[in-house]
Amino acid sequence: MVHKHEQVRSELRELARRELSPGAALPGERALEKQFGVSRITIRRAVADLVAEGVLVRIHGKGTFVSHGRVRSTLHLASFTEDMKRAGFEPSTEILVADRGAPPPRAAEFFGLEDGEQTLCVKRLRRANEAPVSVDESWIRPDLTDLLLAKDLTQSLYSHLSGTGFEVSTAEQTVEAAAAEPEVARVLEVEPSAPVLLFHRYTFARSEEGPVPLEYSISTYRSDRYQISMTLDRERLGVPEPEDSKPA
Repeated sequence: MVHKHEQVRSELRELARRELSPGAALPGERALEKQFGVSRITIRRAVADLVAEGVLVRIHGKGTFVSHGRVRSTLHLASFTEDMKRAGFEPSTEILVADRGAPPPRAAEFFGLEDGEQTLCVKRLRRANEAPVSVDESWIRPDLTDLLLAKDLTQSLYSHLSGTGFEVSTAEQTVEAAAAEPEVARVLEVEPSAPVLLFHRYTFARSEEGPVPLEYSISTYRSDRYQISMTLDRERLGVPEPEDSKPA
């Protein structure tokens, strides 16, 4: 037996996929009650399920909308612009901050800065197909500040860095689940404390003397619009097969 909320969920899923465009508003609860002939509790349960699936997205104070879909990214060293284009999305960038400032402790340690020393901070809102996806806060090595401030920072930062003679080569990165800070939540158009993915990245340039610290970044991604894909290989780690799995 199919429960009412499951039937409504199925029909709403089809409505979102076939009749409404990404970013379009879902009809209000009263209209949906009348359309499906069910209670508001049933409507809310079906909508909540679709929000959890990533089909719909709620925006505080505005309503429920059809999701733009998730960007699927493999773990590799690329700029946001490169990543989005590879995934088939059109990237765009809004500059929130581009100025000298006191870096956070991790960045100061990475660049070997003394107390009070400043460096360039570039904070940007990144969109895919016009939908907010991430807020990126990048701290760049101090000697590149003037060169980069003269550039169009809505474009790929890695391309600009390559143009300064520092070729991006490697990075160390961690990813963790986090709750969106109020200001970041506002910019990303999600509820405060909404689940997000938090990336910390230390990027290096190649030189004859070895890796050179180039950029420290903190990126906050909407978890309903971004997912990570990876291929796992036991052989690369030299993990032996269990004895009972080997042919006789």
